[in-house]
Amino acid sequence: MGIKVILARILLFIDVFFEIRRNKYLFFTLLSGIIFLFSFDFGMFWDNVLFTSKIGNHLYNNSIFDWMLPNNLDAGHPPTLGFLLAIFWKIFGHKLWVSHLLMVPFTIGFFYQLFQFIKFYTKSNLYSFFAFLLILVDPTLSTQFVIVNPEIIQLFLFFLAINSILHNRIQLKTISLFFLSIISLRSMLLCGGVFLFEILNRYYFNKRKESVLSKKLIFSYIIIGIPAITYLLVHYISKGWLVSHVNSPWADHRQFISFDGFIKNILVLGHKYLDFGRFIICMLIIFVFIKYKKNVFDKKVMQLLLLSFSSVLLVIIISLLSANPFGHRYFIVSYIVLNLLSFIFMITFFRKKRVIYTLIFLTLLTGNLWVYPKKIAQGWDATLGHIPYHSLRIEAIDYLNNQKIDITNVASFFPNNTALDNVDFSEDKRAFISFNKKNKYAFYSNVYNLSDENLNILETNYSILKQFKKNNIIVIIYILNEK
Repeated sequence: MGIKVILARILLFIDVFFEIRRNKYLFFTLLSGIIFLFSFDFGMFWDNVLFTSKIGNHLYNNSIFDWMLPNNLDAGHPPTLGFLLAIFWKIFGHKLWVSHLLMVPFTIGFFYQLFQFIKFYTKSNLYSFFAFLLILVDPTLSTQFVIVNPEIIQLFLFFLAINSILHNRIQLKTISLFFLSIISLRSMLLCGGVFLFEILNRYYFNKRKESVLSKKLIFSYIIIGIPAITYLLVHYISKGWLVSHVNSPWADHRQFISFDGFIKNILVLGHKYLDFGRFIICMLIIFVFIKYKKNVFDKKVMQLLLLSFSSVLLVIIISLLSANPFGHRYFIVSYIVLNLLSFIFMITFFRKKRVIYTLIFLTLLTGNLWVYPKKIAQGWDATLGHIPYHSLRIEAIDYLNNQKIDITNVASFFPNNTALDNVDFSEDKRAFISFNKKNKYAFYSNVYNLSDENLNILETNYSILKQFKKNNIIVIIYILNEK
């Protein structure tokens, strides 16, 4: 192939790429399709084994309207995602790819709403496009696109509501928050965060201060609260509890903590904002604040700072007071807003914009390569670094089958100590058992975040029977040492 032909094809590709970029609807649809094709065979992961397959299967096999779940499946959240999955399974079949297919329209919707949000502040299609890419490359956000979970649904409805507020579309805001309020307990808190943002935004940036708490605003939030309040009331009347009960598997996570635990949670929260490369976002923002001081605080910056804080304030308060080890994804909306703020600072206060943009982009991208020592817990559902686990898990299961090792006698750990069908919809009802420290075989991966005690037992009392490794992810089949 001649050099002229190669150059012509490169130029054609560039032309097609930029034509797609100009047609954002096509671009968002194409991007969502690529994500689906890349991830449609990724099994259920972490908490989503409960919120997708277990709850979804219960509704699918019984009634899709049976929202009062058995206590062993009921974590207090509305089973909205399981409900949507059950509907899709009844239409397209009870398959793993169908579960991922459900997420595609919400992904497209989120992309569009995110772009509209960015453009409101950048006023430029070109800047909006590059800010959009910079935000998507955040490891915690990008990971949600390849995992079947409620996050993208919540993000779509959240930014639809925020855009409606920014453009003064009360009816659309009411509709988006109406549905957001019934996705999960955390989505209810996000609705509260939106309310807080709207009140503060009206107070600081509207000249008519008397309209801050208008009758129309109050009435809209009364309507918004109907689904959440109805679910919580019916749940309490039926069960006698809201988020936890004495025998709940999640009871320990819902307890209030001591002062020492509160301080520890503050440190953990700070770590979430710095983790997986986000430290560079925080460094840039702090640098600009220190160097330019009062010159920084225009309406655009103040509004973004307000949104980054108020939107997750209720989530932060509950997280800091709870023994639950809260995840990175709880604060994604805040990460997105701060990322956009850093982009605006970059194009406003720096000359070498391309250099800084490239540095931030690569730092966030390589954040997916961060792996902590195995005795330090890591948010594996917040990094694309976990992706090799899905294929390694299948390889390890094939090895067990080929070696005639009965999976029902193999111990494993959260989230793998469940039926195979709950992860990959293989119709294989065999299940790993929970580790009791004396099992003959143990199925381990570094994405399981084991306790120090269990890690020490595996290293001391067990030997490696077979190991599978890809990039930074390992899956090990252990066998108990003979005495």
